[in-house]
Amino acid sequence: MSGTVRLTAAQAMVRWLSVQMTEEGERFVEGCWAIFGHGNVAGIGEALHGIGTAFPTWRGQNEQTMAHAAIAYAKGKARRRAQAVTSSIGPGATNMVTAAALAHVNRLPVLFIAGDVFASRRPDPVLQQVEDFGDGTVSANDCFRPVVRYFDRIQRPEQLLSALPRALRVMTDPADCGPVCLAFCQDVQAEAFDWPGAFFAERVWKIRRPEPDAAELAEVAALIRAAKAPVIVAGGGVIYSGAEAALAEFANRHGIPVAETQAGKSALAQSHALNLGASGVDGSAAANAALAAADLVIGVGTRLQDFTTGSRTLFSGRLVSINVQPYDAAKHGAVSLVADARVALERLTAALGDHRTAFDGAARAEWLAAVDAHCAAPAEGNALPTDAQVIGAVQRAAPEAIAMCAAGTMPGALKLLWQPAQGGYHMEYGYSCMGYEIAGALGLKLARPEREVICFVGDGSYMMANSELATAVMRRVPFTVVLTDNRGYGCINRLQAGTGGAAFNNMYADCAVEAQPQIDYVAHAASMGAHAVKAGGIADLEAEIAAARSRDIPTVIVIDTTAAPGPGDGLTGAGHWWDVAVPEVGDTDRLRTAYARYIENSRNQATVN
Repeated sequence: MSGTVRLTAAQAMVRWLSVQMTEEGERFVEGCWAIFGHGNVAGIGEALHGIGTAFPTWRGQNEQTMAHAAIAYAKGKARRRAQAVTSSIGPGATNMVTAAALAHVNRLPVLFIAGDVFASRRPDPVLQQVEDFGDGTVSANDCFRPVVRYFDRIQRPEQLLSALPRALRVMTDPADCGPVCLAFCQDVQAEAFDWPGAFFAERVWKIRRPEPDAAELAEVAALIRAAKAPVIVAGGGVIYSGAEAALAEFANRHGIPVAETQAGKSALAQSHALNLGASGVDGSAAANAALAAADLVIGVGTRLQDFTTGSRTLFSGRLVSINVQPYDAAKHGAVSLVADARVALERLTAALGDHRTAFDGAARAEWLAAVDAHCAAPAEGNALPTDAQVIGAVQRAAPEAIAMCAAGTMPGALKLLWQPAQGGYHMEYGYSCMGYEIAGALGLKLARPEREVICFVGDGSYMMANSELATAVMRRVPFTVVLTDNRGYGCINRLQAGTGGAAFNNMYADCAVEAQPQIDYVAHAASMGAHAVKAGGIADLEAEIAAARSRDIPTVIVIDTTAAPGPGDGLTGAGHWWDVAVPEVGDTDRLRTAYARYIENSRNQATVN
């Protein structure tokens, strides 16, 4: 395209985004979630209206939760596509900061377009402007700086000529991938500029696959050959790389069992003969026993978070880390292999040839049998079901579904107990953000419309953020919500007790309230247009899950559960120690006992960084 095109800065931005394509011929940024206010309605709002379906706009109910939907969409698309989110200045923008941190921790692409103050400063201070007494360049949007991969403040229209390509580079780079914030001054949004026509030519963004360094590859191959009992830890990078088949081939050919992180779970189906299940704090007996005995742990696409490593007490052997990001690959004194996960596994498979280690699957079979018994339907009676029994019911009713969650008891329970088909797991546990669940289910279903999506959410997380249920109803996006009501924050109540504390301010029964709440979650969900029902027990829950498949709106199934025991209680060998600091002094024997136990466990922590 030759010549120039006269457009406002906002019009130019959305036109440019509409022609940034994937290798499959789709827009990389599919469209934009928007809640308008005085900082974006006149400029960005007019531009989005003008471009129409070429770059569609969707209205959410809360800036944070519509951003969660965008993040879940990107995760569901394995980072191959993304969405944008725009807000006004002030609270609309800062509402998105939590979501930006969530995307940053989870290495997921989302484009935040936050309205900002006037670049001209003529009307300062404008409504909702945060003033810094010592720095005239600061606005509320500077809160985004530590929680995005790239931040830019657009103070002149022509700055978009460099800012937009930089933003897309970050969002499509496998090593640097994460959220971007463009803080867009509201007067600049409306300013016109003569844009080069070539700026709006269609561009295809290719996601690179870095090859491993030859010396690093040789070193890692030699370590694997020398190992007697290696174990793989599969992280989210396996899925983002599309390396599921390469992982299965590598494990099968060389006889190396696989443990899973939260992000890596379902890269292999649970039915795969070498899949030992979850690693670490919420890990299986089979996986943790193998990792404790391993003389070589091979991390693939994992950032080795504390839940995965048992707060660095679980792995005693040598550690190899295969990761596209050098920062992650070098953690915990690992031998680094910096490369795309799929390419690295393929090159290692070729380098190792017919090399194979022995694997005894007895522990895996014993573990899965124990899980089946643990998750079985309860005997007849009046006792409330456990979270494990709820998971078992959903597993029986929807074995091919994608189970998704984010915070509370269920993430650990699902990682421990859910037996997914390949691709049948979606967990936000990098930031473990309460309130992600329902918005995340919406975004996930938009990304994976062909799959059944089951959203597990506790009453605590539901109370934090539920309004995108109305959005899903309006857009006719069907998914099933299993709302487990244990009348408070049951997960943290157990952690409080486990660290020597008294029951306090977690369960409603232990809070300073004048009356215990009687919350009708069925009526609440129904008021937003969802199909909502109370399940009378496990059999009823299974029936309601099956019935939900016929609807084109979300279904919310509420079931009362017991706050205790924990999901792994009674499962021999399940779980591992987690480093949660215990007060060094206190007045109770319970606290003193917990502190002594803490000191004993902490002596086993590795100290190499």
